[in-house]
Amino acid sequence: MSGVANPVRGEAAVRVSGEMLVLRPSFAALVAAEGELGPLFALVERAAEGRLALVEMVALFWHCLRDRPAGLTREALGEAVAAQGLTAVVPALKVLIGQIVAGR
Repeated sequence: MSGVANPVRGEAAVRVSGEMLVLRPSFAALVAAEGELGPLFALVERAAEGRLALVEMVALFWHCLRDRPAGLTREALGEAVAAQGLTAVVPALKVLIGQIVAGR
C-alpha cells in the first residue's frame, strides 16, 4: 500500500517500482533494526562519517516500512534503492536518522 509520508510523525517516503512507500521509524521498527544492525547510535555515527553500507540502509528502510506491499521482498527493495541511486534515497535516510537522534 502506498501513501503520503506524514512529516509530523517523522515519516519519509521512497519510490519502489513506481510506488511511493512510507517509512515510519516507530519504536518497534527501530528495535527490530537495532536487533539486526547493532546499536542505532553507532549506525548514526557511521552515516555521519559516510561509512553506512548500502545493506544497512536497506535494512533500516525494510524495518521502517509502514505498509509493506504484498510480494515486496527485501531484495527488491534493495534493487530499487540501488537502481535509483543514493541521491534519490538520501533524503529519506536523513529523515530517519534525524528521528533516531531527536526522537518524537
